[in-house]
Amino acid sequence: MVRSLTMANPLRSEVVRLYKNLLYLGREYPKGADYFKDRLKMAFLKNKCVTDPEKIKELIGRGEYVIKELEALYYLRKYRAMKQRYYEEGKKE
Repeated sequence: MVRSLTMANPLRSEVVRLYKNLLYLGREYPKGADYFKDRLKMAFLKNKCVTDPEKIKELIGRGEYVIKELEALYYLRKYRAMKQRYYEEGKKE
């Protein structure tokens, strides 16, 4: 058990960083921060027993993809809100 933890130790910091980044991005999730936090925790707990470094790297890659998708979702939401504000003002004039 100790040996497997030692081998995965370099990846552990990446996993923790990924979790923190996702937790931070989840604060603005449309369904609510609590919903996102619960789902995030379940996803990480589901894969906590994975010890294969290649599989861990694959899961980290999937997490990075989720980060990019969340950022795109937030940018799109901000863009739509700004567009709606400016077009509403344009219609009134």
